[in-house]
Amino acid sequence: MNIDQQVEYFMQGTEYGDDKLKANMADELRLRLKTCQQEGRPLRVYCGFDPRKADLHLGHTVPMRKLRQFQELGHEVTFLIGNYTSLIGDPSDKDILRPQLTHDEVAQNAQTYADQAFRILEPSKTKIRYNAEWLAGLTFEQLIKLASNFTLQQFLTRENFKLRWDKGDAIYLHETFYSIMQGYDAYALQADVQIGGTDQLFNIMTAARKIMTSLGAQPNIAIILGILPGTDGIVKMSKSLGNHIPINTDARDMYGKVMSIPDTAMGQYFRLTTRLTPPEINEIESAMKAGSLHPRDGKMKLAREVVSAFYSDEEAVEAEKAFVETFQKGAVPEDIPEVKLVSGLTLINLLISENLANSGSAVRRLVQQKGIKFDGTLIDDPTFTFNKEGILQVGKRHFFKIKK
Repeated sequence: MNIDQQVEYFMQGTEYGDDKLKANMADELRLRLKTCQQEGRPLRVYCGFDPRKADLHLGHTVPMRKLRQFQELGHEVTFLIGNYTSLIGDPSDKDILRPQLTHDEVAQNAQTYADQAFRILEPSKTKIRYNAEWLAGLTFEQLIKLASNFTLQQFLTRENFKLRWDKGDAIYLHETFYSIMQGYDAYALQADVQIGGTDQLFNIMTAARKIMTSLGAQPNIAIILGILPGTDGIVKMSKSLGNHIPINTDARDMYGKVMSIPDTAMGQYFRLTTRLTPPEINEIESAMKAGSLHPRDGKMKLAREVVSAFYSDEEAVEAEKAFVETFQKGAVPEDIPEVKLVSGLTLINLLISENLANSGSAVRRLVQQKGIKFDGTLIDDPTFTFNKEGILQVGKRHFFKIKK
């Protein structure tokens, strides 16, 4: 790709809330690419990840996918594990205080995070760094100097802090350190480009650029990515909301979950979760708009692309075949899990043990939504007890063989 094509590719999926700001970042990226080309070096690109959770979903992988794009075009990528910033927790997208983690909790989560990240990134081309390397050694004098770049008003006018201020909820001083620490990360790494979501706009655009400039470094270019909606296509993907697509699931389940998103969310998913280039995505969207490509077929292509990023192309094709057989032809999958038929086995106990519901109330809702069948017959009683062998279907994607 030439420089203009690289800029278009790297800016794909970005959102700044301001067209002028987006244009400025694209111009800066173009200029930095030219400078690096003249200097004979790649861009230094990084994204920081706070390992506050061990299990990742597709939304967490959006910045990793962007890192991979830079990687594939020969740039230097650093996967920064925020083992020091995790002790605070980024307040950017929260209107409540995050609980502080211990060093042991952070270390355990960090290993899991890295293992899952390497399902997207190329390990041999990825530098892993920990921000405790430089943050742990900062003196109080240095912290005072860094903090002098900001006013308290800058923090208090941020939406999440303002909400807490207006409600009379506590805002702790250590929470304001997070942006300063992230800004110093960019300086320590001498980053040309920093990647983050829209909730990171202040930390990357304001804090990092101001700190880098104050310390005599070129400010990083901000690649600010849109937030991936969940399977409902409306709100941010979240495990707590039940609209997430876990990356540690199997290929068939991942394929089915992608197929469940509304048509209106396809564009965001193509831009944020696949390896396709802007011209390729534009071609798909134009074909669907013109009617030459059915939205169902467009979504199937999307599901194949997403699954093949975590599994092989062959597994993605097999997942598609299973989906067609199960959901379009109404067949029961061949390799479904078995549940032993024991005395007193109830629907509630089975669904809770298989992590398809977390309470009896959740099971009752599924029954009310007519989402559970046993041997093809709808179950209308949440207290249902199994007394014979058969096939249990929960929703469209989950099947169990009840067997003695």
